[in-house]
Amino acid sequence: MDERILIVEDDAETAAAVRAVVESLGCAADHCDTLEGGIAAATAGDYRVIVLDRMLPGGDGVEAMARIRAGGSRAMILILSALGRAANRVEGLEKGADDYLPKPFEQDELRARLRALLRRGTMQVLDNDLMAFGELEIRLKARTVHVRRTHVAVSPKEFELITFFARNAGQLVTRMQLLENVWNLHFDPGTNVVDVHVGRLRRKLEEAGSTAIQTARGEGYIFAPRTGAAV
Repeated sequence: MDERILIVEDDAETAAAVRAVVESLGCAADHCDTLEGGIAAATAGDYRVIVLDRMLPGGDGVEAMARIRAGGSRAMILILSALGRAANRVEGLEKGADDYLPKPFEQDELRARLRALLRRGTMQVLDNDLMAFGELEIRLKARTVHVRRTHVAVSPKEFELITFFARNAGQLVTRMQLLENVWNLHFDPGTNVVDVHVGRLRRKLEEAGSTAIQTARGEGYIFAPRTGAAV
C-alpha cells in the first residue's frame, strides 16, 4: 500500500464506508474525526488524496482547504458532504476542491472518483512543455505524443483533442465541451464528429499500449491514462 489517503470524517459509519473503498483500491487509509486533527494530519503527512467532510467538529472543511494548502499539502481534495445543492458544490470547487461528492453516496461512485483523482495526481507538467502521465507524454511545443518513447502519429485535430483531455484529466468531459473547445462550435451540429475523432485517437493510443480514454456512457469521456495491454 504505497498510496495514502486521509479521511477527515466525524461520522464513524461513513468513515468506515470510505475506508473500505480506499482499501479496495489498494491504498492505505488514515482517519481523523475533527477539523483541527485533519488539518494537522494533512499538513504533516504525504497523502495523495484527502477525503474531507464539510460539517466537522471545529468548523467547515471547505474553509479549511486554504490552511491545508498553506501547510504545504499537494494532495487532491475530495469534499464529501450532506450539503449537496448545486450552490454548495460550486462553492467547494471554487474554493479549491478537486471534486465534490454529495452524501449519501454509492460506494462504486466514490471508488471511481478516487481512482480518477489518483490518476490526475500522476500528471506532471515540466517547463510549460511536457505533460506526462506515466509513460504517456505530450510535448506541447513539438505537438507530439509518445507512449513508452514510441511516437504516436496524431493529426492536428487529434493533438488538440488529447491536449484538452490532458488539461482535464480525471474529470468528465462532455461532447459539448469538446465541440466548444476543440472545434470552436457553440452548438451541436448533429453529427458524430466528436465520437469519430475520439475513437481514432483512442485506437492509436491503445495500439501503442496506453488505455487512456474511458467512455462515460451517455455523458462523455474521462481521460485517465494507464499503460499496459490494450483492452
